[in-house]
Amino acid sequence: MKIGFVVNPIAGMGGSVGLKGTDNVLDEAIRRGAKKVSPIRAREFVKNSYFLKEHEIYSCGGEMGQEYFDFDVNVVYKTHGLTTSTDTKNCIKNMGNVEILLFVGGDGTARDVYSISDRKYPILGIPSGVKVYSSVFATSPRSASDVLKCYIEKKCSLTDREILDVDEESYRKNELKIKLYGIALTPYLDDKIQNSKAEIYSTDDEEDKQGIAEFIIDNMDDSLYLIGPGTTPKKLMELLNLNYTLLGFDAIKNKTLIKMDLTEKDILELIEKYGKIKVIITPIGGQGYIFGRGNLQLTTDVLSKLNKEDIIIVATPAKLSSLKYFLIDLNDEEIEKKFSGYYKVIFGYGRIKMVKAIYF
Repeated sequence: MKIGFVVNPIAGMGGSVGLKGTDNVLDEAIRRGAKKVSPIRAREFVKNSYFLKEHEIYSCGGEMGQEYFDFDVNVVYKTHGLTTSTDTKNCIKNMGNVEILLFVGGDGTARDVYSISDRKYPILGIPSGVKVYSSVFATSPRSASDVLKCYIEKKCSLTDREILDVDEESYRKNELKIKLYGIALTPYLDDKIQNSKAEIYSTDDEEDKQGIAEFIIDNMDDSLYLIGPGTTPKKLMELLNLNYTLLGFDAIKNKTLIKMDLTEKDILELIEKYGKIKVIITPIGGQGYIFGRGNLQLTTDVLSKLNKEDIIIVATPAKLSSLKYFLIDLNDEEIEKKFSGYYKVIFGYGRIKMVKAIYF
């Protein structure tokens, strides 16, 4: 089979440094000490895809594709220095008539891929961005290997999947604006392909969020609390009359604001200073990710210093009703294993449900 493979080397760099994306802020991400994520994800995929040697691989030079393979591939495009979306598009244009195209990146990369591939052949995303809301992505690099193998063996059907993206400028201003850019063809394997992000609402949502926030406030101890992204965790900040970053992490102690819009570095410094830390997060609606999507400030370095008992998960009943389980997708199987298993989820005042978190 003729298989295309392209990597956006800078995708996801803005996540750990609190930039909520990398579009138009790459220089700032580098200044803050951001590290490349995509090469790690690409290597993980290739390592698990032992069967690729049996097929024709078409890719770009260097870290956009070629360097991850220990066998010869067809290099159709070469770049020098930092790459752009134009390089991604040019690489795909030069691939010719591939039978499936795999790409490593986020929603912006998915848009670039779709703009060239359209529906001429199926595409499959290996998640590496800050925002990975589109449903063309596998649940992890390992899952992408399983889906590709299934497709090669003609055991997977093709399905219509959404290409979504977020306006990052609005996102950085605490406004979540999601737009549909197209419908792509993607092989489907149950539990191995993620759903699109969904905003879950019900008539009781605000009342449920209020109850969740009041319960947490009434049971707070003297720990430092990191309040994660999303309207459910941030309801707590509203009730305490504190400023907050809707789509970032804020730190409070004794119901007083310590610091807003934390980066990975900030969190590590707070852990060292305060020791006793609890983290309040909510799963992504429609997807169920608790780590690896939307809260990339919680890196494996951060999580290695925390325990499962330090994590407080909150979600409204409407959001929980759309999820079978929670998902974890990190670059470290040991950390994924550490934080998998059952969690007590607060879904109202004094209302708790056990939900399992898994990784693929």
